[in-house]
Amino acid sequence: MKNYRTYLGIDVAKLTLDYCLVTDDQQLEREQILNTQKSINSFLKNLKKAGHELDQILFVFENTGIYSSLLSLVLSENELDYSQVPALEIKRSLGITRGKSDKVDAKEIAYYAKRNTDKITLSVLPELNLQQLKIIFSEREKTIAAIKVFERTMENEMFLSKEVFGTVKAINRQTVKYLKKQLAMLDDKIKKLIREDEVLYKQQQLLKSIPGIGEITSVYLLMVTKGFTAFTNGRKFACYSGVAPFEHSSGTSIKGKTRVSHLADKKMKSLLHMVSLTAIKYDPELKEYYARKKAEGKHTMLVLNNIKCKIVYRIFAVIQRESNFINLHKFAATLSHKVCKLKS
Repeated sequence: MKNYRTYLGIDVAKLTLDYCLVTDDQQLEREQILNTQKSINSFLKNLKKAGHELDQILFVFENTGIYSSLLSLVLSENELDYSQVPALEIKRSLGITRGKSDKVDAKEIAYYAKRNTDKITLSVLPELNLQQLKIIFSEREKTIAAIKVFERTMENEMFLSKEVFGTVKAINRQTVKYLKKQLAMLDDKIKKLIREDEVLYKQQQLLKSIPGIGEITSVYLLMVTKGFTAFTNGRKFACYSGVAPFEHSSGTSIKGKTRVSHLADKKMKSLLHMVSLTAIKYDPELKEYYARKKAEGKHTMLVLNNIKCKIVYRIFAVIQRESNFINLHKFAATLSHKVCKLKS
């Protein structure tokens, strides 16, 4: 990481960008601009006019999904250095405990950048196909939510007279049928996008070799890791997903048991939970681990969280090795069976 003269922290909202500029001599400059392409480009021009060398500025902001996409695009187009940092990472550096929801402002982000320049990884705008994958997946989530809403209407049929419910029954069924058709189209688009990218397709096949990981989880993993370029190891991703345990401490005192983050990617955490439930049914190693820990009196959610961590490390292992997951328990059992047959 090069030495920067200026650090610019940005607090991203839907409509606005609050920024704080910190220089080497601790000078502060705070302002708010609109979260539009025109406003961001104008802001960069004004920085240049004020005497700031843009290639000597490190722009840092939290990853807020779609709201920070435009900022990333403009900075990338201008070939400027920027980093999208998980909110949890900034809060931890400030000593804010994970159970709290204290909002991190632009000033704190700027000073975080100044203090942690050597630890910050520069962000790169995802390839076009990953951007397309992200927005299609978002539409898929909204479509599923809409289907659930309309299907709930059908649950009211048994409580209403035919004359009353009949006024919406046909329209409701047609709507659900249409939405399910759209959902199938979105799923086809997702599969097509991945098939057309050799790297993403290979990564997805590797992920699906892990017991419990299916189509949707593998797609979401490709998205949030940006094709496994945004995370370098399983530990960081476990923190991002909210499954890495940590000590709940204040000052020099440690309070109680280890906990997991509430400031994580809740969708990823939910998917990993579903993967873990499937794994303890069909994966011999994790099934045995779950049974052993439960027999020791461990809490169910603690054991499942440990299994989620194991799955995360499996994910990064298959990607880094570029080879399918090998279930050693299953392999050993098969080998033992063959040896027994030979002896008999």
